[in-house]
Amino acid sequence: MSDTVRLSLDEVRALARATLRTVGLAPAHAEAVAETMVAGERDGCASHGLYRLLVAAHSLRSGAVARDAVPRVSEPAAALVRVDGGGGFAQLAFAAGRPLLEAKARAGGIAALALTEVVHFAALWPEVETLAEAGLVALAMTPSHAWVAPAGGTRPVFGTNPIAFGWPRPGAHPFVFDFATSAVARGEIELHRRAGRAIPDDWGYDAEGRPSTDPAAVLAGAMRTFGEHKGSALAAMVELLAGPLIGEMTSAESLAADAGRGASPRGGELIVALDPAGFLGAAAAEHLARAEALFAAIQGQGARLPSARRHAARARAEKEGVLVPAALYADIIAIGEVE
Repeated sequence: MSDTVRLSLDEVRALARATLRTVGLAPAHAEAVAETMVAGERDGCASHGLYRLLVAAHSLRSGAVARDAVPRVSEPAAALVRVDGGGGFAQLAFAAGRPLLEAKARAGGIAALALTEVVHFAALWPEVETLAEAGLVALAMTPSHAWVAPAGGTRPVFGTNPIAFGWPRPGAHPFVFDFATSAVARGEIELHRRAGRAIPDDWGYDAEGRPSTDPAAVLAGAMRTFGEHKGSALAAMVELLAGPLIGEMTSAESLAADAGRGASPRGGELIVALDPAGFLGAAAAEHLARAEALFAAIQGQGARLPSARRHAARARAEKEGVLVPAALYADIIAIGEVE
């Protein structure tokens, strides 16, 4: 038997939606959440693809997610949008706030969107890519659960605390990067555990604070930041900007509120959108074209842009579909069988 299953992107979408509906997620949420999983599989980001169905199903079954929450949009200030997600997944809350965020960014040159009371389990790049495709520069960040030790320590304080950035490019895919401030995404460690593979000894510590290559031990202990003190400083910045600044929980508070359920983090997300025309007026197109020289200088010496690998994987997936581990596929099918 093959150890993989080939699925078209439409089949990935149908599987994700059906599974989410099976565990009780309302239709609007199921569609929004499924699209982030399709994007993960399509762009070769397996730890953010269909694997996340297992994560979402567990969060829903544990009662950590409001299955039919209706996001509430408000305007606390001229350049600010706030969406109370009501304890639902973040995807629908972002969709609810995005039109007003874009309008305010175009009106004032810069605007910010605060998502509060949302459950977050996905990558941030789909959100900033959507804004960049609309011609805006975007920056997003969110805390998670306290899984990551600060540089110089071995006990969890930070979440994986991703940061994502999107830049519009004329006639090309937007320039997008998205990375955790931890040494690696937690989902990547979980995939190693599922596959029975060791991890590098610089990814994290066991519960006694010793470097470990055992993914299960690190998941029970603490992950490391990337770049030591630099990643640690960025992680602290995310905690502050997407936590207390918008009236939301830090990663430590999110983990405490989880109360041992092992569900996805609940808290906030901050998204800043900037309109080049707001800064540059009629000269915006000229200066965006100048930015292309930077990208050419990177690629001209054989280096790749951060989003290039995803775009290449996207082109293949749109033609050939994607390969999903057979064991993961079986676990996803089993979700429906036990409901």
